Amino acid sequence: MNVQVLFHDSCFDGAASAAVFTRFYRERVRPDARFSYRGLSHQAGGAPIDPAVFTGDENVIVDFRYSQDPRLTWWFDHHVSAFQQPGDEAHFRADTSGHKFHDAHRKSCTVYLADVARERFGWDASPMAELLHWAEIIDGALFPNPEMAVALEEPALRIMTVLEANKDPALIPQVIERMQTDSLASLAASPLIATPLAPLLERHRRHIDLVRAKARYEKGVVSFDLADEGVDSLNKFIAYALYPEARYTLWVGQGPSRAKVSLGSNPWRPQERRHDLAAIASRYGGGGHPVVSAISFKPGELARARAAYLEILSELSG
Repeated sequence: MNVQVLFHDSCFDGAASAAVFTRFYRERVRPDARFSYRGLSHQAGGAPIDPAVFTGDENVIVDFRYSQDPRLTWWFDHHVSAFQQPGDEAHFRADTSGHKFHDAHRKSCTVYLADVARERFGWDASPMAELLHWAEIIDGALFPNPEMAVALEEPALRIMTVLEANKDPALIPQVIERMQTDSLASLAASPLIATPLAPLLERHRRHIDLVRAKARYEKGVVSFDLADEGVDSLNKFIAYALYPEARYTLWVGQGPSRAKVSLGSNPWRPQERRHDLAAIASRYGGGGHPVVSAISFKPGELARARAAYLEILSELSG
């Protein structure tokens, strides 16, 4: 039995969800199952999941949008934008397998999956308590302050940094395997994480300097454009460490494979959020959560990304 686990790529919660599902499946469903892993990324315009990815005897999606493909046998997600194609939500609600689950109110897919596995299938997730704890903190932005999220001293945050910047399709499957049994400190200290981390920490310091130099704060919004600097991914908490009074952050960037607009609300000032960021992003083919979302554009569509950025900036500042 080959189980293909498809997970939200370059994401701590995606990798942790895959690790939790694997251990649950081995312990409660099929001990002899063989697992393979493949990351899924959001495509420009909200394109549907490529049907070619469903190659297993069982096909699982964790922490990523829904698919109506009949080969999808398990699904767990917590994004409000989970149903993007016509008929997705109706198809999900008509499913009778008892293996597909969605709750947009949950902070992390990892803890949601573990709770479902415990309540529905009698699985004991306690050996993975450390991973569950940090997945909830990272994906729910439950840090005590932005400085902790920017300092990147905790092992989980160092693993997060490597996963978010990763371009090697072989790395995250190895991390998923290690997450099932290793402590986060052991994993973070291993060459798998420590080797790629060193240059990423240096890049992180440059990103802090870039945001400090380029950001503007006006009417509760920190905004900046890093497309000319070739940045399409950075620590989302830098702006709040620099501008703790901000209500929102909004920035546009560009990398080799995409242009991107990122939207966020200050998790340390939740009472000041007035907009559903996922709803805004969905108008441009993006998605995420009401408190943090993103929109991907094709590499040659920077002008479109910048136009969306300016439109959204006007809306958030209004």
